[in-house]
Amino acid sequence: MSVKIRLQRHGRSKSPFYHVVVADSRAPRDGKFIEKIGSYLPQTQPATIELDLDRATYWLENGAQPTDTCRAILSYKGALMKSHLAVGVRKGALTQEQADAKFEAWVSDKENKVKTHVDRVKMTAAQVATAKLAEEAKVNQARLEKIAAKAAAAEAAANPAPEAEEVATEEAADAPAAEEATETPAE
Repeated sequence: MSVKIRLQRHGRSKSPFYHVVVADSRAPRDGKFIEKIGSYLPQTQPATIELDLDRATYWLENGAQPTDTCRAILSYKGALMKSHLAVGVRKGALTQEQADAKFEAWVSDKENKVKTHVDRVKMTAAQVATAKLAEEAKVNQARLEKIAAKAAAAEAAANPAPEAEEVATEEAADAPAAEEATETPAE
């Protein structure tokens, strides 16, 4: 029997929510399932995901194949990471304490990223517009500085040519005087 971890759609039209279920791959999408391991509500910002990590890890270790969307959900919540670390413990690559420490570090890092995203979403439209204008002003200032630097470089490249001409004309002016001095004694 091929087992899948997949989404089971519920909710009314244009307002879906999903159950994350473990089901036989031959069963219909919204039909019979083996176990419900979580829920997914995509309408909220960010999406609300509730997942039993232990059961998800159990099914992943026993060969259940997640669909693409469920793989993303499992990865987001850390079930794939936990399963990966469990394989490392079984193979002897690391101890259970090291695996738990790595998982906790990953979870805290993920929570910080999610919190940053939530804070950005909660900003009012005016704050977002102000922040964008400030960023654009910085970019424009950097562009103006680059343009000024290029103009200064072009001007510096153009200025040495007249100086070289002045030096050449001074040398040319000195040369006829030297020729006249040599011609005079010859007479």
